[in-house]
Parts: sequence; C-alpha cells; structure tokens
Amino acid sequence: MRDATLKYVLVAPAVVIVMATAVWPLFESFRLSLYAGRLSRPDFPQAFIGMENYTWAFLEEPAFWNSVWVTVWFTVVTVVLTTVLALSFALLLAPGGKFRSGVQSLLILPFAMSPALIGVSFRFMFNPEFGLFDAVFGVLMPGVAAVSWLSDPTLAFWVVVMADVWGWIPFLTLVLIGGLASIPRETIEAAQVDGAAGWRVFKDVTLPQLVPVLAVVVILKAIFSLKTFDLVFMLTNGGPGTATQTLSHYVYFNGFKYSNLGYSSAVAWLMVIPMIFLTYAYARFVFDTRKS
Repeated sequence: MRDATLKYVLVAPAVVIVMATAVWPLFESFRLSLYAGRLSRPDFPQAFIGMENYTWAFLEEPAFWNSVWVTVWFTVVTVVLTTVLALSFALLLAPGGKFRSGVQSLLILPFAMSPALIGVSFRFMFNPEFGLFDAVFGVLMPGVAAVSWLSDPTLAFWVVVMADVWGWIPFLTLVLIGGLASIPRETIEAAQVDGAAGWRVFKDVTLPQLVPVLAVVVILKAIFSLKTFDLVFMLTNGGPGTATQTLSHYVYFNGFKYSNLGYSSAVAWLMVIPMIFLTYAYARFVFDTRKS
C-alpha cells in the first residue's frame, strides 16, 4: 500500500468515530430544532415548524432571556475572578522555592474533582444547619451564622460563582506559571538594571509578554463558563426559582423535564453561536503563539 493511501486508512477510524459521536448528533439536533419535538407524545417528532422554536425563544419566552442574563453575568464574573486570582497565585509561586513543586502538586487536586462533586460538596458546606461555613461563621461572625445561603437568589448565585472559581483556579494557575516561566529572564533583568522594580517590571515587562497566555486562559475559561451545567445542577438545580439557571440548565430543563426536545435543541444551537467565535479565537491565539 502506498504512503498516500496508508495515511487515509490510518485516519479513517478516527474520522468515523468523530462523525458518529460529534458531527452526526449536531446535524440531528439541528434537524430536531425545526420540529415540534415533544418526547412525551408517541408521534415524536411532530410537525415541521421551521424557525418557530427560535422565534419563540427570542420573542415569547422570558425564561430564555433570564437564563441568557444569568449565563452572561456568571461568565463575566467567573472569568474575571478566576483570571485575577490565578495570576496572583502564579506570581507568588513562579519564583524559585524548595516547596514550589509540592504546592503545585497540591494545587491541581481541586481541578481533579468533577464539577458535579464540587457542587455536592459546596451544597453540604453551605447547609445552614450542619454546613462547614455555618460552623465557621458561628465562631467568627455569629451575626451571619445560620444564613440560608442557597435559598436567597443573590447569595445562591455567588455560592455558585465561588464553587466554580475554586475549581478552576488551580489549573489556570499552573497554566500561568508555565507562561511566566517562558518569559526570558534577561528582559526582566534589563528592566531592573534600568531602575524599574516591583509593579513597574510587572506592568511594563512581564504583563505584555504574558498577554497571549492570558488571552488563551480567558477564552478557555469563558468557553467552559458558558456551558456550565453539572455544577449548577448539583448545587442549586437552577434555583431558587431561576436565579442560577444557566442556558445549559435551561436546555436540560426544557428537554428532559418538559420533554420539549425540539425547543431545547433550538436553544442549544443558539448556545453554539458564541461558542463558535470563542473557539475560533482560542484556536487563533494558540496557533499564533506556537508560530511565534
């Protein structure tokens, strides 16, 4: 067999798997979004209705816009907090130290936990009767003890944010530590020779060279924040009310609780639009960084 043919034969199994597990479900979900797809009825899917599911989401369904707002706000807050905190930890851990490798190993442990497990853990920790935070606040700040964190819309949102940030900080910290390690030491030493120190070195030398890595971190975190589901499902299940209902949870809620797979497929495809732009930006930054 010629080399020109062999390479296609070797790649064919992977192509078939990707087509079966990714491409075909995408096209099938788009087809379903054009139907009145009630799973509870025996004639599933029902009549072809074209773009009605999409127009219903945009024009007639306030719950959809609520989930959009929750998702956007959640994404902005978690991306900013996680990036700032991860960069702070990276700057503290980047300089040499005999305990640095051990600390880095411990840092990855929270990221090794699944979001669903993090959600369950935080749900128990914020329980007003026997949770860890209630016990700590009962000793340090008795005035805020026994607060029903997950029953208040604002507090529940910030608990979800806290859980997500806690889970992502370790991984992004390690990524940024790698980015800091790639910065030539000579540029920092040259700035110090010219009289710069501390904040000036970071602002004028370190940060500009770290921008490509920071951009990748921000885009990657935004992608995962936009599609957050399991953490919300296990921690608040979208509540109280719809205060923490992200778009992914809204898709699940309509598709599997109300069996409206046609409408939920349409909303899922609306989620694909920002994902396409973010994925394209992520790929551009990654490949441009590698070329440089």
